[in-house]
Amino acid sequence: MRTRSIIRVVAVGTAAALTLAGCASKSTTASPTTSSAAASGGASVSSAAPASGKTLVISTDLPLQGSSASQSDSTNKLIQLYLDQVGNKAGNYNITLKPYDDSTAAKGAWDDAACAKNATDHVANADEVAVMGTFNSGCAKIEVPVLNPADMLMVSHANTNPGLTKTWDTGEPNKYYPAGNRTYARVVTTDDYQGSAAAAFAKNDLKVTKCYVLNDNQTYGLGVAKAFSDSAAKLGITIVGTKAWDAKQTSYTALFQEAKTAGADCVYLGGIYDNNGGQLIKDKVAVLGDNTKVKLMGPDGFTGYKDLLALPQSAGMYLTFAGLTTDQLIKADGPGKKLIQAYTAKYGAAPTGSYPLYGVAAVQVILAAIAKSDGTRKGVTDQVFSGAGITIPVADSVTGKEIKIDPASGDTTAKDITVEIVKDQKETFVKAQAVS
Repeated sequence: MRTRSIIRVVAVGTAAALTLAGCASKSTTASPTTSSAAASGGASVSSAAPASGKTLVISTDLPLQGSSASQSDSTNKLIQLYLDQVGNKAGNYNITLKPYDDSTAAKGAWDDAACAKNATDHVANADEVAVMGTFNSGCAKIEVPVLNPADMLMVSHANTNPGLTKTWDTGEPNKYYPAGNRTYARVVTTDDYQGSAAAAFAKNDLKVTKCYVLNDNQTYGLGVAKAFSDSAAKLGITIVGTKAWDAKQTSYTALFQEAKTAGADCVYLGGIYDNNGGQLIKDKVAVLGDNTKVKLMGPDGFTGYKDLLALPQSAGMYLTFAGLTTDQLIKADGPGKKLIQAYTAKYGAAPTGSYPLYGVAAVQVILAAIAKSDGTRKGVTDQVFSGAGITIPVADSVTGKEIKIDPASGDTTAKDITVEIVKDQKETFVKAQAVS
């Protein structure tokens, strides 16, 4: 997906400009560039000159075991392929990628203790200046408070829980930033938007009237389920029940019997597929019928899983994704398409899921910050959270849209939500859902 015929790095004052496929950028991009706003003083630039040839480490922090392993492996491979294409450089710095695993084989998913250990390991690695990750919001809430006092930048490609950057639950987001400054950013929008978009689709497109809402009792699942329920109720959809499912249970038929008794014509699963989502889907269909009868919906925590797509019972399930899908990006003739093409040529298949491209987008933000910095953790972080922040222009962005990080919050200004349906064992695009 990403062949680039020419990559040229030219130093321009304190910034660097990148030519991708013969097209020079005028803004900050993932490979060393600077936005026009920053070049004119919109973002602070470290006074110390970059140390030519110095090697810095950036890392990924992903669940490499369990149901998420395939998508995480694709993300790591796609990021390394991108780094190879830009010469493993950011400005005058050489860049090395170090993957971390925040999952365990025993759990088959992200793990609290693994996330906590990774956080201390990131800080202890003196050459490491930034982290791409995490995949799961709950893991980020463990790591960010450890990275923050060390001025270490984290940019996530997949965290959607609002509380990491804005007021949501008690004490959020300030409790994640004990040093008082922001050090966390993301390139996807948040669940308050994803939940409201899913509710609007359920009301206006699926014409449902009664929804039964489940969550996996984790940070992400609770947040997105609440966002869906609150928005659905405001739109006139009756929420006939809200319950948590236990990932260790072997049967969920009792939950769906309750939904059936309540007359639900819609079930929303707020959570991640890793938490026994396959059994949950099987039992939904067994009790309530296939997904053409009682609609089944899930958020991006159910996207990108080959095991889910292989389930006959998943056919007709609607999914939302906090961004633009890989299929949509392939249709556009831009950096994202070229990168996917290069990946497919090298590995014989496209990356699993749509989040790997957003992993590269997060790395684009990190590299842009490094290119303008003095090579210290604080210097890198300051480029994102001061002045105009970081902007990746459309011409260079692998997401097909401008990536602009708000330096006050760390959130992206892009609020893209995609609706998909599981059809023929594939995630198939339905529509881009407007959000308010």
